[in-house]
Amino acid sequence: MSDRGKKIFLAICIITPFLLYCFYYYGIMIKNAPYKFSEFESITFKFGLGDNLVNQYNSKTGNYQYLNSKDSLVKTNVKLTKDDLLYLHRKAAEQGFWNFPEVFSGSDKTKSLKSPHYYIEYNYKNKSKHVLFDADYNEKQKLGDAARQLVKEITNVINDAQDRHN
Repeated sequence: MSDRGKKIFLAICIITPFLLYCFYYYGIMIKNAPYKFSEFESITFKFGLGDNLVNQYNSKTGNYQYLNSKDSLVKTNVKLTKDDLLYLHRKAAEQGFWNFPEVFSGSDKTKSLKSPHYYIEYNYKNKSKHVLFDADYNEKQKLGDAARQLVKEITNVINDAQDRHN
């Protein structure tokens, strides 16, 4: 058998079935993903010190309220584009948001009352996922870093949308 014939035989017998199986397996996984963007409805994001989550954003209504540098409550309307929402959906999947525990906070309760807290909720047609995150969380470093990164991304997208609106 020639060298070319061996390569063709190898491709037909080994590589082709492997590729077909990969397309089949991952196609089913993507199709049955627990949180699909096609079912996505809104994001609710709240943050503040301790239990006082006065800063709030709801992507469904566009209502955004936050404390400015003078401790005045500012209420505005900021609409996110479909691309912004898709970006946040993908960032949540990338950071493993669907596997986060519902609550994770710092170990020292007196200290955690003065640390920033974040409430993130992704709403879909049939289900939702929410997380309450304390910025002082330090038990599992990777989990805390992933949550901090997601908070940073959500904040950046909201601020960028607000800048576009103004």
